[in-house]
Amino acid sequence: MGAVNLNNIVKRFGTFTAVEKTSLSIAEGSFTTLLGPSGCGKTTTLRMIAGLLDPTEGEIVIGGKRVNDVPIYKRNLGLVFQNYALFPHKSVADNVGFGLRYRNVPRAEIARRVQEALELVQLPQVANRYPKALSGGQQQRIALARAIVIEPDVLLLDEPLSALDANLREDMRVELKRIQERIGVTTVFVTHDQSEALAMSDQIVVMSNGRVEQVGAPEEVYNTPASEFVARFLGASNILDGRCLSRGADGAEMEVPVFGKVIVPSAKAPHLAGEGAAKLVVRAEKLLLRDRPPEGGAFSAPASVETVDYQGQSVRYFVRSGDTQLQAINMIDERPFPVGAQVHLTLRPQDCAALPG
Repeated sequence: MGAVNLNNIVKRFGTFTAVEKTSLSIAEGSFTTLLGPSGCGKTTTLRMIAGLLDPTEGEIVIGGKRVNDVPIYKRNLGLVFQNYALFPHKSVADNVGFGLRYRNVPRAEIARRVQEALELVQLPQVANRYPKALSGGQQQRIALARAIVIEPDVLLLDEPLSALDANLREDMRVELKRIQERIGVTTVFVTHDQSEALAMSDQIVVMSNGRVEQVGAPEEVYNTPASEFVARFLGASNILDGRCLSRGADGAEMEVPVFGKVIVPSAKAPHLAGEGAAKLVVRAEKLLLRDRPPEGGAFSAPASVETVDYQGQSVRYFVRSGDTQLQAINMIDERPFPVGAQVHLTLRPQDCAALPG
């Protein structure tokens, strides 16, 4: 049993079902991300774990105890929201220590633990300031310190980085993961940002329309998507409609546009049962553009460059081969291929994945 277990939970608002029947186990000390677009049910799920919403059906178990009827203030959870929810009229030290005072912790103990929490988030010098005197990144760290100072059983984070600018957001995700690993607290993180989920998580739960599409390690959900939704939502993918001609121990033989017959290794086609309609998934960064055909061990097809999206160290191409448009993201040393260039698309079998059609 995990630190948090959701057993067939459902959440309805009137006739609208926000979360379909969902079961999930979150391991002790892990960093689990609920990932999906707006309206997919990820925040509703987090709020049910927190006790801010009651499930319509099913049970929530934290630390081996059913908590459906346990109010939020008795669940010993740390919460960090998108807007940080700091008290503007209280000092940083008072903000961080608020939960400890509520628990009747002695004053000297509060001072010690507040100082430790501020040192953990690398802001020991701001204890006497007020939130309005802090930057957005500093306020985010104070909100995190307030959540962890109570030594929670589970830390719940609802899009805490979304209000930050891009550079600070990247810095803070590294910092947040560092802190989580140092204190070892079980963490549930909600985001719609794929790069955050891939960079920070031990386990990713991909959600769509109130349902769980796939649960797995970052490399698993990225490289071996369980559905077309997962393939499209994580990263940039080319999805080619085709047919599975045969399925054997070595893999699945597929017939697809552009490349013809392709052998997809068995490990990359776990959801493909046998002959019939199928889809080939090719990540954009795995489709390489070359000025000559490969020498061997890869599939190749001629194409022409239609659009060039230069991004500095990399370039995103849109290319056409026959009637099919594909996208490719390639690292470059100097100049990208220009629009109109005739190129060879190169694809290795191990860089493909297959899904039922």
